[in-house]
This record gives sequence, C-alpha cells and structure tokens, in this order.
Amino acid sequence: MDTESTYSGYSYYSSHSKKSHRQGERTRERHKSPRSKDGRGSEKSVTIQAPTGEPLLANDSTRTEEVQDDNWGETTTAITGTSEHSISQEDIARISKDMEDSVGLDCKRYLGLTIASFLGLLVFLTPIAFILLPPILWRDELEPCGTICEGLFISVAFKLLILLIGTWALFFRKRRADMPRVFVFRALLLVLIFLFVVSYWLFYGVRILDSRDRNYQGIVQYAVSLVDALLFIHYLAIVLLELRQLQPTFTLQVVRSTDGESRFYSLGHLSIQRAALVVLENYYKDFTIYNPNLLTASKFRAAKHMAGLKVYNVDGPSNNATGQSRAMIAAAARRRDSSHNELYYEEAEHERRVKKRKARLVVAVEEAFIHIQRLQAEEQQKAPGEVMDPREAAQAIFPSMARALQKYLRTTRQQHYHSMESILQHLAFCITNGMTPKAFLERYLSAGPTVQYDKDRWLSTQWRLVSDEAVTNGLRDGIVFVLKCLDFSLVVNVKKIPFIVLSEEFIDPKSHKFVLRLQSETSV
Repeated sequence: MDTESTYSGYSYYSSHSKKSHRQGERTRERHKSPRSKDGRGSEKSVTIQAPTGEPLLANDSTRTEEVQDDNWGETTTAITGTSEHSISQEDIARISKDMEDSVGLDCKRYLGLTIASFLGLLVFLTPIAFILLPPILWRDELEPCGTICEGLFISVAFKLLILLIGTWALFFRKRRADMPRVFVFRALLLVLIFLFVVSYWLFYGVRILDSRDRNYQGIVQYAVSLVDALLFIHYLAIVLLELRQLQPTFTLQVVRSTDGESRFYSLGHLSIQRAALVVLENYYKDFTIYNPNLLTASKFRAAKHMAGLKVYNVDGPSNNATGQSRAMIAAAARRRDSSHNELYYEEAEHERRVKKRKARLVVAVEEAFIHIQRLQAEEQQKAPGEVMDPREAAQAIFPSMARALQKYLRTTRQQHYHSMESILQHLAFCITNGMTPKAFLERYLSAGPTVQYDKDRWLSTQWRLVSDEAVTNGLRDGIVFVLKCLDFSLVVNVKKIPFIVLSEEFIDPKSHKFVLRLQSETSV
C-alpha cells in the first residue's frame, strides 16, 4: 500500500513538473523580446580561460533559490526521479554565438603564433645563413679567414645566445587572455623586424651574392652588424612593452554594478583593452565573490510589498490598465511611510539569527578541534602504522560541526559556494598545518575574494569590453568603459593623477631652543 501511494505521488509530481515546464516555455516565447542588432557592434570580447564544463548554466538554479526553514535538516522531503532540463531558443542562439566567437579567437591566436614563430626563425637563421652561404657557393674564391675573423665567430655565437634568451623571456610567455584587438606596439615591432631583415637580405643579395665578394671577413662583420641591430631592437621592445607602463599616470575607479563595491588602481600608459585586462586580473583577487542570493532579499521584499496591494474595478471593464496602475502607485505611496519599519525589523531579525548561528558554529568547531588534539595525543602512543592521516581525522570530526556549519551557510546565503568536499579539504589542510579553529572559520565567516573559491563557483569567466572609443587607443582623462559578464558589469572610470607641486620650507634649528629658568625659592 505504501509503495503504490509513493508511486502515485511520484507520477503526480512528474506530470505536474512537465505541465509547468510547458507553461514556462510558452511564457518565455510570449515575453521574449527581439534583440537589438545595433548594440552588438560596440561590444568586444576579452576571454579569460574558462573552467571545464558549463558552470554558468548550471548555477541558474541557485539564483532562484527560495528561502527555506532553519530546520531544513528535519523537515525537508526529497523527491527523487528523472529530471527534465529545458533550454530556450534564446539560450541556443547565445551558445552558438559563443562557439563561433571561440572558433574565431582560436584561429586568430594560432595565426598570430604562426607569424611570430616564422619571423623568429627568420631572424635567428639569417646571420647564420650570411656566414655559411659564401663558403658553400664559392669556397675557392674566398680570402682566408684570419684571427680577427675567427674571433667574430665567437662574438656572433654569444650575441645570438643572448638574443635567444632575451626573446624567450620577453615574448614566449603563456597567454593570459584573448584580446579583441591586436597589441599595437607588438605588431609595430614585428613589422619593424620584418622590414629590417628583408632590407639586410636585399643588400646581401645585391652586393655579396651577385658580385661573389671575396672578402670573407667583411661578410662576417656584416652578419655581426645584423646581430647588433637585432639586440638594439630587443632593447626597444623592452622599453615599449615593459618599461613605458611602469610610471603611474592614471587612477581607475572600478565599481561593480550590482552592489556598488569599488576599488581604485593606478596604471601607466596602457591601451583600453590592456587596462581592462589589468582590471580583471585585480578583480579576482581584490573584490569579494559575487553572491546573487544577497540581492534577492530586496527583490523579494518589493514583490511582497506589491503583492499586498489589491485593485478592484468598480466601474466595470470599461476602464483601462492605466487607472489600475495609478491606483497601485497611490496605494504604494500611502504605505511608503511604514515600509522602513518593516525593513528595520527584518534586518534586525536577520542579524540576530546570523549571530546565533555564528555562536553555535564557533562552539562546535572549537569542540571538534579539542577532540582532534585529544586524538593527536592518543596517536603519539600508538605504533607508526596505526596513525590517522589528516584526511581521516577531518572525516572523523566533520559530522560534529556539519549541522551548525550548514545552518550558518544557509542563513548567510553562502551554501552554494562551499561543497562538502571543499570543506573537508580545507579542514584537512588546517589539521595538517596545525591551524586554530579561528583560522578554519575565517573562510566561512566572511566572504573572501573570487580566487579563494573553485572556478565553477565564480559565475564570471567570459567578459565583454564595451567602450565608446577604439580599444587600441590609450587611456586619457574622463574615459569610461564597461566590462560585462553574464550577471553583472564593472564600470571603470579613468582619472588622470593630478600634477603635484611640492615646495620646501626651511625652519631655523635655533628657533626651537629655549631657556628654562628655575626659581631658587620654593613654597613649603
């Protein structure tokens, strides 16, 4: 009898979910507004390496999570079975567009790498070819190479080695991001090197290969001059790519659009796209992780406030919706005076619950760590083969603090950022390094930066750069550009560091001297 009732309940739940799923699709199709095609032209993609999987689509369920009871461990009923996932045509179009963009970025990345590799091989093989071609083509006609000529061979070898190491250190780095446009200075340097090597080859072909020059020492000196010029170009590349941006010139104010959290950064002469990359790199370590569940409280409060208003059409169906909207606005204005009291008491109640959960969590964790110390004292008396490793110790004490930790994370709306596996790993890490309970709780009592959490919890891996000016232009005073991701955006305002006039004021050291006179007579 129990089995049949359970099966019937499951059938009812499945049919009800399918019906609600079809209604949701009709609602999305009805309310789906066409996208504007004009706004796509000004948006440029800066792609940070995305984690495996699709966490952006998988985290949609956490954003609409309903407020649950504190005693969710005892009162929650879990319904298992097959689940059906739906996706709208808008999501399919967005995914296909992202795939096309990723294919284009891969092609551009490999094309630039191929060009740079070909040019690098041409640069390093050209001096060697200048030296080897005459002995191969007209060995019998060449003059003998003396001591100075042989010494130039050593000079060319060491200069090429220095150039190879410098090129590896400056250019052969792992790419941090995919830029929407080319790096102007890097492209100019590649063009300069190409023109320089081609001009040397033209002169070599006309004056040496055609005339079959017999002065082999002069040919070697010509190759040495090429290597010297390449070393000077490498120095120019260091100045343009590395040293030019070190002097701070601008101050960037970065504001997150959802909660208003802001940071300030000082940068030098950079293009807009490179400044955006610096901002994103600092965002992951300076800004607290974006938590959309903290923003649902105000929306839920506003929806609850408007749901309490009822409008009755007394005059019949002849009135339009404008009258109803005016009546709702007037009623909301009359209730505005009492809304701040509701907000005050809600926030006070929430703070009380958070303090209560925090106190229980601190006590539970301290007791668990005391138990760990007791176990460590007992393990010192055991044989070496019977000692418990940190992972087993973490699994042994975790159940005593799991309930308090889960309730606290749910009250502070952080439960979707901490899985049980990540908590166990952090607990084992703290046990291994002998950390205190306060050090273990620091990660959960306050929100940390984005890099502190797993990559699939970031909710921001792909960004779009929106700017009124070309992203290859340099920074200047008053420029505003926006970095957009799926859920929020970063608004960047550029201000130039003011010119500071610092003057010196001289103080005579004798002006600080004074004389202390003591009276000989004192009162008794």
